[in-house]
Amino acid sequence: MDHKYIYASLTRISDLAEKGFQVKELPQDQWQTGDYVVCEILNEGGESLKIELPNGRMRGVIAGEFIVGVLGERYATLEATGSWRNVTDDLKMTVLTGAGLLGKLTSKSMFIPKMIKIIYKGHAVREGKKVTMEDFVENIPKVPFNTPVILFVGTSMSAGKTTSARIVTNIFKQAGYKVVGAKLTGAGRYKDILAFKDVGADKIMDFVDVGLPSSICPTEVYKEKLDQMLSRIATENADVAIIEIGASPLEPYNGDVAINALREHIKCTILSASDPYAVHGLMKAFELVPDIVTGVASNTLAGARMVKELCGVRALNLIDSTTTKALKEILTEKTGMSLKTK
Repeated sequence: MDHKYIYASLTRISDLAEKGFQVKELPQDQWQTGDYVVCEILNEGGESLKIELPNGRMRGVIAGEFIVGVLGERYATLEATGSWRNVTDDLKMTVLTGAGLLGKLTSKSMFIPKMIKIIYKGHAVREGKKVTMEDFVENIPKVPFNTPVILFVGTSMSAGKTTSARIVTNIFKQAGYKVVGAKLTGAGRYKDILAFKDVGADKIMDFVDVGLPSSICPTEVYKEKLDQMLSRIATENADVAIIEIGASPLEPYNGDVAINALREHIKCTILSASDPYAVHGLMKAFELVPDIVTGVASNTLAGARMVKELCGVRALNLIDSTTTKALKEILTEKTGMSLKTK
């Protein structure tokens, strides 16, 4: 392992740390999404300034250290937006996610801490050719997808999807089923799919595994990558796939494409919502009727009642263990699988 650089978790599919590389500055007309680049950290350290490592752990940083990350784009409604496409001649950027998604910050919520500021030093190159995420992706033949899906969607980012998916993954594993956990859209953070692994998922994967730093990309590109993700899930021959759509389907992460590709395989849809009105809006926009609403909208009896009255859908606060029995009953009814602990 080369400790000259901080390798962000978006390098986890690569061998950059093990086999090394050279650093070469390239003109911006040669930059592309998915390029591995080296940047110097500019701002002094602070409690909020941390990078996610390839093993999922978080590491603090200080000015003068160098990070290996990936050029990409983020469009998070509640936190920050940015893209490498907006980088100017000063070559200054921001670490847009802790996973090492790098680009020029275009907007930021006043409610999130300061972000890591960096300056571009060059691309990772080997034998004169830039190194990209795509270099480490092995495409597999397309495999028909027939795995039963429990779908997790949200009305926004940070709505509670991953927590809910972790709870349901645990229920299926406790009942003795083979489970694949996957995140098909969003901005690459390893911690999200590691949450599935932590409760026993037999296999975890996301869009990073097929070469995307985030799922913001042209629809035709995303469809090809989605086919690869679904084929990889299919080859596992799992009893059930716990699938999360990161962010909201209304954000530009291709969530709508993923949902449409999965529709005939979805056995149960669990929606994490910030409020009852957001539930209503998402249902109208996607003609998607959730089987369960959870998240902030389900935290009180008042919220649950409004979800029921406004949307005709049952709300359950899944982090409340008293709802587990009802959750299992719904999952059993929708999937036909017995969820008694073995």
